[in-house]
Amino acid sequence: MKKLSVSLSGHQTSLSLEPEFIVALHEIAHAQNKSIASIIEHIDDNRAPNTNLSSAIRVWILNQYKK
Repeated sequence: MKKLSVSLSGHQTSLSLEPEFIVALHEIAHAQNKSIASIIEHIDDNRAPNTNLSSAIRVWILNQYKK
């Protein structure tokens, strides 16, 4: 697991993700010409209540690769 630090809504947040998911997140952000923080903020805003943010990010990445 690796730590990923981002600022969400003005608050510093640290997430734990496997290195492969961090690489995938960077690749998707680059392909979409978006920042990592903006993607994570979008995921955070749209995740179901009681869903862990790291889990929501993993599922979002999986869905991006399925497209």
